[in-house]
Parts: sequence; structure tokens; C-alpha cells
Amino acid sequence: MNIFRKKSIDELILAGSRAGGLKRVLGPIDLIMLGVGAIVGTGIFVLTGTGALKAGPALTVSFVVAAFACTFAALCYAEFASTVPVAGSIYTYSYATLGEIVAWLIGWDLMLEYGLATSAVSVGWSGYFQSLLSGFGVSLPVAFTAAPGAIPGVTTWVNLPAMAIMLTVTTMLSIGIRESAKLNNLMVFIKIGVVLLFIVVGARHVQPANWHPFAPFGVSGVLSAAAVVFFAFIGFDAVTSAAEEVKNPAKDLPIGIIGSLIVCSLLYVVVSAIMTGIVPFRQFAGVDHPISLALQYARESWVAGFVDVGAILGMTTVILVMAYGQTRVAFAMSRDGLLPPVLSRIHPRYGTPFVTTWMVGVVFGLLSALVPLRVLAELINIGTLAAFCSVSIAVVVLRVKRPGLPRAFRCPGVPIVPFLAIASCATLMGYLGWRTWAAFAIWIMIGLLVYFVYARSHSTLAKEANEAKVPVS
Repeated sequence: MNIFRKKSIDELILAGSRAGGLKRVLGPIDLIMLGVGAIVGTGIFVLTGTGALKAGPALTVSFVVAAFACTFAALCYAEFASTVPVAGSIYTYSYATLGEIVAWLIGWDLMLEYGLATSAVSVGWSGYFQSLLSGFGVSLPVAFTAAPGAIPGVTTWVNLPAMAIMLTVTTMLSIGIRESAKLNNLMVFIKIGVVLLFIVVGARHVQPANWHPFAPFGVSGVLSAAAVVFFAFIGFDAVTSAAEEVKNPAKDLPIGIIGSLIVCSLLYVVVSAIMTGIVPFRQFAGVDHPISLALQYARESWVAGFVDVGAILGMTTVILVMAYGQTRVAFAMSRDGLLPPVLSRIHPRYGTPFVTTWMVGVVFGLLSALVPLRVLAELINIGTLAAFCSVSIAVVVLRVKRPGLPRAFRCPGVPIVPFLAIASCATLMGYLGWRTWAAFAIWIMIGLLVYFVYARSHSTLAKEANEAKVPVS
């Protein structure tokens, strides 16, 4: 059987117009809020400190570098999302342009990216939530505050708050995306307000002397920090997973993708400049709440409490959107026969892939509760960078194969912009550690095993080819 068989672009477009039973309820503002909800969270509240240790005050440049890599990829995403508005994001796009085996590996990769992101952010959420509780004099039993072995010398059994937030988000998503989007929009408005509050208050305490030397570790430090803080931009691609639930996908998806990326890039650059202007960058060593530290350093502790609330809300929306994205990728893969059919069943009342949503919530909720997640950011990054390279290649392939295909949004400068996306993403991947590459390779090998044992023979295209007794192109 041909492992590079492809789905028909025309059939995908037709399937997208039917929406597969999902409800079309999202508009452009909802999509921008979904993107901002996924992006503004762990990156701005946690990884800014880690990035500052690698780049110093030049962390602002690191964010710009990461933003440019994302922008090139975002333009490619926008063209595909407006042309082929189908659930599944880059998995679906790859299926139509690069072939089934590539699509499977990308889908497998996306499940790793979104799944580990929800688990990692749930653990970060748990830390901020426990910090907020302690401010009111409330403490959870130590055994229920972290995964086994997460705290050296301390006996812990399970990270109960992390599991609780995952199950809460799962309940929201299983009931319906319209309801989830409304709550997401509210939380996004609040956390953006908190970030703006930090900017207004923090700007008064900036000491320009803290910006010298600006790039103490040179270009290498800037690029290393960019490879780490790239995690902060993950999320805009999850907007494309909502394609079949958007009222006007051809127009609204590009607005949601590019709009959310622009908003978040501006916020990251301004916040990192103020943060490193208040606190000498070396003071961020071992700190997982850099924004709060900057406010405490400036003796604005009253604002730090609001930041903690903003961090909790920010991480909640990240978990919401990432879990949403993963369920839609699994839904699309199941509908294509590559995963068991139960995962693509739509709930008759809620109009959501109910079983898939709960499977994702329980599996990665248990992961966040029972596994110490110390080095997840790089593993998530490499999966995302690989996906961005794939969508950039796919745009060029589709332009060559179907130049006359109607495109509501056209990526400018093809093939230069897609090649720039590939080059920038590949460069950032080169700055990730060998352990990250080894773990990624193991995950891909497991994915290949699953494909050849199950997915290849159960593929819808394979069944159609067998029934017709003719090869599928």
C-alpha cells in the first residue's frame, strides 16, 4: 500500500463546508482571543526569567527573533487555514500535500506538543495556585502538592491541583466550544489587563543601567534564549484547529492567526524590556515567577498579588486552548481512519467529540499529577518547530500542484517566506539540547510503529483503494 497517498484538496474543502457535525459558532474576535489565550500564559509569566539568564537584557531581541520565525510560519498557516478550513491543522494540510505517512507523523507530533503543553502548564498553574492560597494562610497537605519525586527530600504522592484544573477544563470543553470560548474571552481580558497593569506600574521603576551590557552572551545567547522562549508563542497554530467551528473560516482564520500573534509579540517585547530594566538579569536564577519578582524588587507588592491572579487565569486559558487543539487533531485523525473511530464520534447534544475530549483530559491530567515535568519546554518546542517547517513546505507544494486553487488569503512572497520560516525554525531547533533530540526521535519511532501496525491498514484511503482495486494518488 502507498504510504504517500494523499487526500483530495477538493474533498477536504467540501468536508470543511459540511463541518462534520461540529457547530459553527466562532467569529474573528473569538479566534483572536483563543490565540491570545493560548499564547499569553506560561511564556510571559515563567519563561521570561529563564530566557533572561541566557540572553540578559537582549531577551527582547530573542522574543523578536522567535516572533519572526512564528510570523513566517503564521502566514503559511493563514493561507492553508483559509483555503482548506478543516479540523486537524497542519496534520490535515500535510495529508493533502505531502502524503499519509508525513501527515501521520505530524499528527503524532502535534499530540505530543499539545498534550505535554497542557500537562506542563497544569503543573505551573498548580504552583501559582498554591502560592495564592498561601497568601490567604491556606496550605494543602504536602503529599498532594506535587508529583512523586518532584521535590527532593520531600514525600509527595500526587499533584492534586494540576489534575483538578485539567479535569475542570475537560468538563468545559466537553460541554461545548461556544461556552468555553465565552469563558476564555473573559479570562483573556482579565489577564491582558494584569499584564498592562505591570507595564504601567513597572515602567516607572526601570533603571537603564540594568540594560548594560545589553547582550552579555552575544548572538549565541540571544539565539539560545529564542529557542527556549519560542514556547511562549505556541498557541496561534491551535486557532487553525477550530476551522470547522468558525462562521466564516476563509476570512476569520487569517485574522485570528495573525492578530493574536501581533498582540502577543508586542506584549512580550515590552514586558521583557521592563522586567530586565527593573531587576539585574542574574537575579532571575532559580525564579519561576519573574514578573512577581520584578514588582517585589520595585516594592510594588500590591500589584504582585494581581499578577499571581493573572498568571492563574493566563495558564487556565493556555490549558483550555491546547487541550482543545489536541482533541480536534485526534478527531481529524480518527475521522480519517488512522485512530479508532470512537474518537471521532460527536455528542448528539453538545456537538463536541466527547470521548476524545475526556480521553485527552484524563490521560494528560494523570501525567501532570504523577510525573515531575522539569524539562518539558524544549521537547514541546522541537515538536512545534518541526510542525512549522512542515506547513511551510506544504504551502510551496500546493502552490506548485494547484496554482489556480481559490485562496481567500495568500501568503506573500512564496516561496521566499516559507523558506525563511523553514530556515529560522531549523536554526532554533539546532540550539536545542541533544537529550531533546533523542526524546523526540524515540517518540517518532513509536509513532512509526503505531502507523505500520494499525493506522496504515485502517486508513480510510486504504479501504477505498482496496474496494476500488486501484491505487490512490
